Amino acid sequence: MMKTSNNWYRTTILSMVLLTTGVAYAQQPALQHFRPNNKAGLNVFEPSKQDTVEFDRVRVRIGGDFAMQFQSINQTNSLDSLVDLGTNFNLPTANLNIDVQLYDGLRMHLRTYLSSKNHQEAWVKGGYLQIDKLDFIKPGFLQGFMDVARITIGLDEFNYGDAHFRRSDNARAIFNPFVGNYIMDAFSTEAFGELTIMKNGFLGVIGITNGKLNQNVVVNDNSDNKASFFGKLGYDNQLSDDFRLRLTSSWYINKGTTTGTWIYGGDRAGSRYYNVMETLDGDGGPFEGRFNPRFRELTAIQINPFIKYKGLEFFGIYEVASNSDDQGGGAFTQLAGELLYRFGSTEQFYLGGRYNTVSGEMVESALTQEINRLNIGGGWYMTKNVMAKLEYVNQKYEGEGWTGTKYNGGEFDGINIEAVISF
Repeated sequence: MMKTSNNWYRTTILSMVLLTTGVAYAQQPALQHFRPNNKAGLNVFEPSKQDTVEFDRVRVRIGGDFAMQFQSINQTNSLDSLVDLGTNFNLPTANLNIDVQLYDGLRMHLRTYLSSKNHQEAWVKGGYLQIDKLDFIKPGFLQGFMDVARITIGLDEFNYGDAHFRRSDNARAIFNPFVGNYIMDAFSTEAFGELTIMKNGFLGVIGITNGKLNQNVVVNDNSDNKASFFGKLGYDNQLSDDFRLRLTSSWYINKGTTTGTWIYGGDRAGSRYYNVMETLDGDGGPFEGRFNPRFRELTAIQINPFIKYKGLEFFGIYEVASNSDDQGGGAFTQLAGELLYRFGSTEQFYLGGRYNTVSGEMVESALTQEINRLNIGGGWYMTKNVMAKLEYVNQKYEGEGWTGTKYNGGEFDGINIEAVISF
């Protein structure tokens, strides 16, 4: 109890520091090819290659995120073995963001989780170097190529799929219309490098990671240390003042048996619903509520349509994650559809729903496991930096594959209210 109180106290102090810093940096410097960390960054995927900010000197932008949830969820299963959940506040989460314009076309990003569900202590989530010009080598060096190209290198989230642009990244929940992320949450922080090409609405990404979430150089008899390869092809264009269309297809491949298992389990901050599917004897953890098949030799594809017509907005996921035949086969399919209506003079209000389902088998010919989730809710951007959202969530575990586990007949549902500050 004392530890929880101390964590609450420390998180509150850190949050106050973030807010104070936000006031001090009310006039944040403009950065090149940068996604704003507020409502202006909504529905921004890869930052544009359009050069709209002139470089004059090194610019440092200090930002942050703060999120607090009020949770009222009930849960049950066939064994009647789950803990009772009350109605109360969750421990707030906070991020510290540092973005630096180092040179013309050269930018650095660093994010630190000040407090998260899984780690109440501060620790670095990751960072990267984004290169949009090579003028630091020689003015105008490969300018024709770099006008359409971007090189990103670091240890951070890499660009597989489009869902990671809309998810909550610990306390940065301002782009997520709901509280939870997707059930198969494609997000990992690994050492990576990627090349992005953007021209006339067309998009291409090719990249590589080392396949490791926890970095080390130790090799033992169980280590094969094979790299992961990923890519994306797509089209994104504002076809008229009222109509925008984006369609992308992404792929991810890892043939290692000890690497590549993190693509659906790399969010070390923890899932967004607290203490769900936790049993009376302590079986549970900070990642319950989402699903990671942990296939050892994984191939995944994700297709994402995004359509916005005036205030009406649709985002979808079709995703298949499959295991190799050598590892016993098996595959899971994720489907998701999110329909929102944004309204108000600046589209500061929204209402909508999301349906997300995952189904499949851990190995070939095994019994089917299925998870279904429904979110209904809405939100209000009180300012471009402050928002509040309310949702109803219902998640069910179905299929014979859950027999004999705590998930058999498992279900949780209830209300969440989340307040978010990002700057």
